[in-house]
Amino acid sequence: MNLILNVLWFLLCGLWLAIGYGIAALICFILIITIPFGIASLRIASFVIWPFGRTAVRREDAGAASCLGNGIWMVVAGIWLALGHIVTSIALAVTIIGIPFAWANLKLVPVSLFPLGTEIVPNERAFSGW
Repeated sequence: MNLILNVLWFLLCGLWLAIGYGIAALICFILIITIPFGIASLRIASFVIWPFGRTAVRREDAGAASCLGNGIWMVVAGIWLALGHIVTSIALAVTIIGIPFAWANLKLVPVSLFPLGTEIVPNERAFSGW
């Protein structure tokens, strides 16, 4: 079931959202000092391309640096990427078949706003108490 959902997701919105994250990563890599943000953006882009069967969890070792970095990220790129998720979820929710994808898109908004200190793991690992 995850395969079918991921293929439909990729065709409907995953590719375009991943391109947005790729553009954000490219800008971060060009600015050199923001390379950690670019790495986080690429990590989320891989999650956005193929989200079903994986989930985002907070890392236990994330500290003050990731909190400060998330604040900077939110102002620079996070708000725009979150708006992309919200607009896409509204467009998907208009159709009945797109409602599950709209809901999945809304679940990605917190990850797009606060990527540092977040790890993408398979659902089995997230819910098994690892």
